Amino acid sequence: MKSEIRKAIRAEKKRIGKEQLLKMSLPTTEKIEANEHYRNANIVMLYHPLWDEVNVRPLFNRALADGKRVILPTVKGDDIIPVEITPETQWIVGDFDILEPIAEPYQGSIDLIVIPGVAFDHNLNRLGRGKGYYDRFLVHHPNVYRLGLCFQFQIVPEVPTEPFDLPMNEIITI
Repeated sequence: MKSEIRKAIRAEKKRIGKEQLLKMSLPTTEKIEANEHYRNANIVMLYHPLWDEVNVRPLFNRALADGKRVILPTVKGDDIIPVEITPETQWIVGDFDILEPIAEPYQGSIDLIVIPGVAFDHNLNRLGRGKGYYDRFLVHHPNVYRLGLCFQFQIVPEVPTEPFDLPMNEIITI
C-alpha cells in the first residue's frame, strides 16, 4: 500500500509540474508564520525542499530576521544531522542534489520541526520517501512539536504505519 501511495502522489506531482508546484507553494510562508507553534518557537528546524516538496526556502531568511535560530537537516549516511544556518552560511550540493549548509552539527534543543512528506492522513500520520531518515531522527526528538507540511492533494484517507512511526502534531496543507 505504501508503494501505491508513493506512486500515485509522484504521478500527480509530475502531472502538475515543477513550476506549478512552486506557484502553489507561495502561501507557505504566511501559513507557517500564522501558526502559533511557529510564532512561539525560538529554534525551528526547516528543510531544503526537493523540486516536488512545498517550498519553504523563503522562510529561511524571514525566520532569521525574526530572531529565530534556523536548523536544517543534512544527510550523512543513513542519518539526518541537524546544522544551524545564519545569513553568512555557505552552501554545497549534497546527497539527492539538495543544497546543504556547510556548518557544524547542531547539538541543542529544537522547539519545532517542519517536516515534508509524500502523504499524510487525517490521523496525522506521515508517509515519507521510504528511506526512514525522519523516522530515525524523530525517535531522538519525541517531544519536539512536529508540523507536517504538504500540498492538499497529498492528504490521503489512510497512511499505513509502523510501531516506530511518530505522528505529526499538526499538518499544514498548501
